Amino acid sequence: MDLELTGKHVLVTGGSRGIGLACARAFLAEGARVSLVGRRREHLDAAIAQLKAEGHVATGYAADLTDPGAALATVNAAWDAAGAIDVLVNSAGAALRTPFDELQPQAWQAAMQAKFFTYINVMDPLVKRMGERGSGAIVNVVGMGGKVATTTHLAGGAANAALMLASAGLAAAYGPRGVRVNAVNPSLTLTDRLAEGFAVDARMRKISTEEVLRQAQARMPLGRLALPEDIANAVVFLASPRAAYISGAVLSMDGAATPMVV
Repeated sequence: MDLELTGKHVLVTGGSRGIGLACARAFLAEGARVSLVGRRREHLDAAIAQLKAEGHVATGYAADLTDPGAALATVNAAWDAAGAIDVLVNSAGAALRTPFDELQPQAWQAAMQAKFFTYINVMDPLVKRMGERGSGAIVNVVGMGGKVATTTHLAGGAANAALMLASAGLAAAYGPRGVRVNAVNPSLTLTDRLAEGFAVDARMRKISTEEVLRQAQARMPLGRLALPEDIANAVVFLASPRAAYISGAVLSMDGAATPMVV
């Protein structure tokens, strides 16, 4: 299926690793032009080199997206360098997991900065420009922690829930101006960040990381955890003209681990 993304300019935050990089690769495979944003220059350079080895060209911008000024400057730089941004994919930022009895107000604030505002600071200027142009698509990679409360992820889950509401609200506000906004909620996905978490879990439980992975997979109805590419495939479709009547949707991607009606 032709997703009609050839030549579209896509900005991917958190694009140097994990799900963000998988999204960048998927858009490039569809013929889109991709600008990556990441916090660390070395990770961006490594991602760009990896994509180049695969036959793709991408541009990278290093920025701390918790700073609204830096986020705006990055949007401006990408817009000026490669033209109007047609698609925004937010995949940057992650809140630290904290046991509920260790939570302090600062942890809640840090979670909102790390996850919520890294998205809002980029969405705010871009959704307005897209509205002025009369077209655009935004896909926010959020997380199941915003739908299913877990006692070790309350602050991050609250930030995720806020992002879901912002996504649905902006979809309603900017739909009449030709802009679609959707969100996807992955559960456990095989990324470097998850591997780091599994290593910590293994040390605490005095078992191997392989056993932690085996147990996690055994809990999944589909028999495996998600790959970054699984999430990227859904993101690319939602961002494409083929999903022209999908807006304000929040797509759960947990392999039916939490049966629910949405």
